[in-house]
Amino acid sequence: MSDSFHSAPAVGTTALPATVYLIAIGAFALGMASYVTAGLMPMIAGAFSVSLAMAAQLVTAFTLAYGLGSPLAVALLPARAQRSGLLIALGVFVLANGASALASGFSGLLAWRAIAGIGAGVYLALGIAAAACVSAPQQRGKAIGVIMGGMAGGTVLGVPLSLLLAQQLGWTAALWLVTLLGGLALAGLLWQLPALPAAPAISLRRKLALLADGQVLAILLVSLLAAIASLGMYTFIAPLLAWSANGMAMSATPFLWAWGVGGIVGSVLVGPWADKVAAPKLTCIILLLLALALCALPLAAGWSAWLMLAPIALWGAAGWALQVPQNQRLLAVRARQGDGNLAIALNESALYLGSAIGAAMGGLLLLLNWPMWLLAAGAALVATAALLLQWPAARRT
Repeated sequence: MSDSFHSAPAVGTTALPATVYLIAIGAFALGMASYVTAGLMPMIAGAFSVSLAMAAQLVTAFTLAYGLGSPLAVALLPARAQRSGLLIALGVFVLANGASALASGFSGLLAWRAIAGIGAGVYLALGIAAAACVSAPQQRGKAIGVIMGGMAGGTVLGVPLSLLLAQQLGWTAALWLVTLLGGLALAGLLWQLPALPAAPAISLRRKLALLADGQVLAILLVSLLAAIASLGMYTFIAPLLAWSANGMAMSATPFLWAWGVGGIVGSVLVGPWADKVAAPKLTCIILLLLALALCALPLAAGWSAWLMLAPIALWGAAGWALQVPQNQRLLAVRARQGDGNLAIALNESALYLGSAIGAAMGGLLLLLNWPMWLLAAGAALVATAALLLQWPAARRT
């Protein structure tokens, strides 16, 4: 099929198109690929006779390529290549994961993880835009929620499954599972994905001019602050547990599951609300819930570590749900210019940058021997700052 205009489903449509769920399967594979390498590091370090510190650079290569390389790739995408661009990005992601499993040297593996990161970032940005395009106007929030739910599911369900597989069959089995799921999504999309509207033919310089759009910058800054608070604090769940248990050993697994399951539920449930409530207002509500959940963490930890399960689940739900109205609003703000997919790619970059900043800031506070409760309180303050930044836009709506 050509990349010509394809009309959205009729307004009376109730079920989401099958295309949305196929894109979500690809997002599931993406969620696995984004986080599974961290769990595979000891096995990979042993297989290639490198240090754990060197093996950790596989995660760095993937995330840097995802966060920095994918916006540039989206910006360079030809105007009439929206459909083929999505398919090629998923194909690159699938190929890079298969090649990673076959890599004979560590340097080659490092290069393929970077290529996989670029493919993943481009695919998610174009996939969200495509899901909104093929869905009825009153279902676009729900469609984006399904995509984000797929990615959350890949993180929560796919990563443990792939690590279990790796323990039985070796570390390459995890990457082959990612390749298989990505390949299934690619085959389905080659069959089901309709032609997509061509983006306006504008120069790279004009595309990058969206960085001068005050609304876009405000949305990206809110995402950055939310990621500093949510994803940054996620890095320190284990130390928070140790503080709550007075140094006694506790497994972080139930708490990580609570965060992840909350993320899946939040991503799916927020979709219908995103189609009923104005995006700036919904973002404010979610940020308020995120700030309250982070505030409740040290309070619950002071009583019992197990009491933290509830705020951790709410924190995961709010953190993942937030990107549904954020991406929906970016598409709306840049609809006239036709570069919403680039705005979404930049939003993903903001999330990765925020995660890195949050982890670095938290690590610095721990080096300064600040108490753990202050770390959670600081994350809540950052989420509150995002809420205050978002408040004027919500009042104008």
